[in-house]
Amino acid sequence: MQLTVLGCSGSAPGPDLPTSGYLVEVAGVRIAVELGGGVFGALQRRCDPFTLDAVLLSHLHLDHCADFSALTTYLRAHPAPPASFGRLPVFAPPHAPDRLAAAHAASEEELATLRLADTFDFVPLAAGTFHVGPVTVEVAAMRHICEAYAFRISHGDTSLVFTGDTVPCPELVALARGADLLLADAAWREQAGRANYLHMSGRETSVVATEAGVGRLVLTHVLPWSDRDGVLADATEAFAGPVNLARPGDVYQVRVTQEADTA
Repeated sequence: MQLTVLGCSGSAPGPDLPTSGYLVEVAGVRIAVELGGGVFGALQRRCDPFTLDAVLLSHLHLDHCADFSALTTYLRAHPAPPASFGRLPVFAPPHAPDRLAAAHAASEEELATLRLADTFDFVPLAAGTFHVGPVTVEVAAMRHICEAYAFRISHGDTSLVFTGDTVPCPELVALARGADLLLADAAWREQAGRANYLHMSGRETSVVATEAGVGRLVLTHVLPWSDRDGVLADATEAFAGPVNLARPGDVYQVRVTQEADTA
């Protein structure tokens, strides 16, 4: 299983840092996880968008789905789509079809005639399990300021967990139990008085990783005004395993014994 970081900035882009976007490739399956602002170009450098087997959207804040509009334009306007291309499965919160159509349309008139279901097969997320070919995806509801989910992507004995946006919670620890790699929302350094149900700090991700017994911790969604090195330092406090800061272009072979390669 291979994880490629397409973008990793939280809430807004940073200098040379697109927002959240990842590509998971395993057993001949390609899954885009999040399509935040600026990641569609990076996705095209890695693969032909027509070869995607699914898109997973943990929630519908724009830093996680803004470039879904770019994907929509590409798939719908391309002059020579593959003859074999059908509707692309999109696993997202139930309100995604309306939300994403409204974000894509330039006017009320266009919105009235836009039929994203012609291009995408929207599947509403809920706690449970589904499959993309031979790949298993387990879903758990997280604790954020909107409907939000985390994913455990598994094939054979290899598993990757992506937290989406959440605060620490038992549901996340249970989902991540024994995973090879935890890709975790680590927006900021530990701070007093922050708003509830937004994000984890670097230290909180390390606590979750330790409780869940994961093999590797990769920090993502660090806010562009946060201290990235400080977040990384905090995340080593309670977790003894390897810890990395996600960077665009990083490629991870998702096994405990493998190191990250930077493309």
